[in-house]
Amino acid sequence: MGTLYLVRHGQASFGADDYDQLSELGRQQSLRLGEYFAGRGIAFDGLIAGTLRRHQQTLQGICEGMKRAGEHLPWPGLNEYDSAAVIAAIHPHTLEKPGSPETYRQYFRLLRDGLTQWMAGVVSPRGMPSYNDFVAGVVSALNHVRANHDGQNVLLVSSGGPISTAVGHVLGTSPEATIELNLRIRNSSVTEFAFTPKRHMLVTYNTLPHLDSEHASWVTYT
Repeated sequence: MGTLYLVRHGQASFGADDYDQLSELGRQQSLRLGEYFAGRGIAFDGLIAGTLRRHQQTLQGICEGMKRAGEHLPWPGLNEYDSAAVIAAIHPHTLEKPGSPETYRQYFRLLRDGLTQWMAGVVSPRGMPSYNDFVAGVVSALNHVRANHDGQNVLLVSSGGPISTAVGHVLGTSPEATIELNLRIRNSSVTEFAFTPKRHMLVTYNTLPHLDSEHASWVTYT
């Protein structure tokens, strides 16, 4: 039996012109996670990551913390949905950048509503695949792991949407439950699947074993 570690990227640049870039704290979270893996004697036989910059930067930080090379398999199917496109599909007006508690709440209310409609096939956000195709991209990575890494440890770096989708697929959750999993996931969190050539099984979800009491102030969600 193998173990698949799914890691959400470190803190990105929420509210900035370019979100797809780790913040300085996001880099520290990634480095710390790599140090944690190394300290626990956890090694990886395979590395897989989405192709977004925040995925690549997170993997780079983890590998730096582990003091290992970072050659990996890029997997576009692990890229995040476009939250701006999801919101624009149901709210065509310009949305104020989140900068206060109320604008943050409005942003996530609209995101939840937009995701619900996208997953139901009611809206088609510009430039995005259908939800079924999005799920297929995530599942293809899971299938690859099962087919090629039996009995091995694999690290997969992605975003909250694909990771919650993977969990929802394995557990057979409703779209509504998958959205709630997505909106609760923390930066640099670790989700573990045990797997055989036939199936994946959830072991843990959204854990932060590397951010103990000494690093509690490093816990973020964006």
